Amino acid sequence: MEMDTIIEPFRIKSVEPIQLTSRAEREQMIQDAHYNLFNLHADDVIIDLLTDSGTSAMSAAQWAGLMQGDESYAGSPSYFRFEEAVKDLMPFEHVIPTHQGRAAERILMGLVAGPDVKIPSNTHFDTTRANIEATGAEAIDLVVDAGHVPDEEHPFKGNINLDRLEALLQEEGDRVPLVMLTVTNNTGGGQPVSMANIRGAKALCNEHGVPLFLDACRFAENAYFIKQREDGYGDHSVKAIVREMFSHADGMTMSAKKDALVNIGGWLALDHDTWARKARNQLILTEGFPTYGGLAGRDLEAIAVGLQEIVDEDYLEYRMASTRYLGEALTDLGVPIIRPVGGHAVYIDAKSLLPHIPPLDYPAQSLAVALYVTGGIRGVEIGSVMFGRQPDGSEEPADQELLRLAIPRRVYTQSHVDYVIECFEALVGRKDALCGYEITEEPPQLRHFTAHFRPQEPGAVHHETDAPAEAS
Repeated sequence: MEMDTIIEPFRIKSVEPIQLTSRAEREQMIQDAHYNLFNLHADDVIIDLLTDSGTSAMSAAQWAGLMQGDESYAGSPSYFRFEEAVKDLMPFEHVIPTHQGRAAERILMGLVAGPDVKIPSNTHFDTTRANIEATGAEAIDLVVDAGHVPDEEHPFKGNINLDRLEALLQEEGDRVPLVMLTVTNNTGGGQPVSMANIRGAKALCNEHGVPLFLDACRFAENAYFIKQREDGYGDHSVKAIVREMFSHADGMTMSAKKDALVNIGGWLALDHDTWARKARNQLILTEGFPTYGGLAGRDLEAIAVGLQEIVDEDYLEYRMASTRYLGEALTDLGVPIIRPVGGHAVYIDAKSLLPHIPPLDYPAQSLAVALYVTGGIRGVEIGSVMFGRQPDGSEEPADQELLRLAIPRRVYTQSHVDYVIECFEALVGRKDALCGYEITEEPPQLRHFTAHFRPQEPGAVHHETDAPAEAS
């Protein structure tokens, strides 16, 4: 019998204790961590929503698969099972394993990027952008206009703006070695990309002789959104949609730590023979032999099983419903979020929630610290801390100031999510008392991982704001 309640489509066989802490303890711990949640000990976090990357719970079948792991240096049967599982969904000629997604990005950008090169995308995520810029190339974001409006209800806010992409390829196509599409669009709120948009991007790439690559970390979630939202796909299986998505691409980078349901791993897959040969040479230098690529055989086995499990539609229905449950509850509390709710995370619009904190005083970082102090919940800032520092060393406000609450796969139950909602209810009542932050120490790249912060003194404003006087 069909029921309205969507349950977790799994049973729990093993549990890990959570260390509960007091508010006073958390205040001291976040101060010791220089107000950077990446610096916290994970044991001091009650609900960890920092990332969904590598934090999934593996299934019984995956744990069993680990026992089949063959650790031969070259030609391991575990590699061939991994390769078969990848090609079953993503039929590229060359499949090159790496220890995680950013290694695949680094190898690819080492082949194609460099000074005077432009790499367009709907929206590049942080490691992709950093790997592009490290070569001297320019990472260009061309998301559709709806992707800049947090509360606009658009079914595919992750789409790339095809008009802007066409203009770029017409004007500077000789400087564009490839186009990337991130599915789903993480920085843009976990928003999906439509099949029509993928096809449109591919048509433009074909017209200008440029390959199309997918940054495909959350490909299954993207496919499920296509099934739910795009005309003509309601009767298609998720697996069939996945295969069609990749049929329009010439290659992909992948962090297996997301939609392969494992704790480590990734790959680069492509059809270009020359690029593949050069990529394998780089792989041997920095990752390992091409049939292990920095991974143990048991990791390759777990990925192979995870790729079968991720396209299960009962799981995906539960996954989307649980994320939507959090987003709708926060909306009911008056907390502004990116809408519609994405697949892997809920994104709080800190700019709207905290208008008295200017963007360059980092409102999303302020909200992240306050949420941890309130309830031991760890999220991540996606705003001017992450994206404000420019390649020339200057600083500009990011397009949006977001706090991302990323939901690990198969880890937390509804009561954990209800606790998060209750903490927000307490936090909203004192939001006007939250202060801005300033950076006291930072590295030249990817500063959000290791930067040190300090709260501003009461009443201090270090940057001008466009907020109305009554909101200050």
